[in-house]
Amino acid sequence: MDLLPGPAPLASKLRNTLVRYHSIGDGEWRGAKKTKDATVWRKPSEEFSGYLYKAQGVVEDVTNRIVDHIRPGPYRLDWDSLMTSMDIMETFEENCCVMRYTTAGQLWNIIAPREFVDFSYTTSYEDGLLTCGISLDYGEVRPNVVRGFNHPCGWFCVPLKDAPGHSLLTGYIQTELRGMLPQSAVDTAMSSTLANFYSDLKKALKT
Repeated sequence: MDLLPGPAPLASKLRNTLVRYHSIGDGEWRGAKKTKDATVWRKPSEEFSGYLYKAQGVVEDVTNRIVDHIRPGPYRLDWDSLMTSMDIMETFEENCCVMRYTTAGQLWNIIAPREFVDFSYTTSYEDGLLTCGISLDYGEVRPNVVRGFNHPCGWFCVPLKDAPGHSLLTGYIQTELRGMLPQSAVDTAMSSTLANFYSDLKKALKT
């Protein structure tokens, strides 16, 4: 089993990477999907041969409650239809943890279930919060499960100044699903998954 990296340097590097993604100009993104709940864009990833996705939408709730539903914890498994199990493997101070989770099959099981082990970190950002993560090569890979890898990912959630009780939620996701998959299937799944994430989250916040 690999040793866990020190949480503080990893958290700092991860935050800086996400802030850099957040400053990428609009002209570098290409539209991927648009629904009533969210807009999804993409651009070639700097980390691997797939895409970095950006998703954005307005969510009717306060920042802290939204982020509590997204970050590792009891809420996430209740509402996120893609996540089928989640275990916190290690907990550090400063809102850091390592979690192992599995995802459901997608696209009529063309994409089989996946397992991920992610370092997760939640911190303040401007008037709101940033919850971010990156996969680690840590822990034994379970048999009959493909281990995927999340390159730096995260969600910025900031209150809307002109709409009290509403927040702007912006996500950056770049997931390497691994295994033998056609890239077109991965791209279709990613855009739809991100759009559905917003509609599922909104439903959960209203209950």
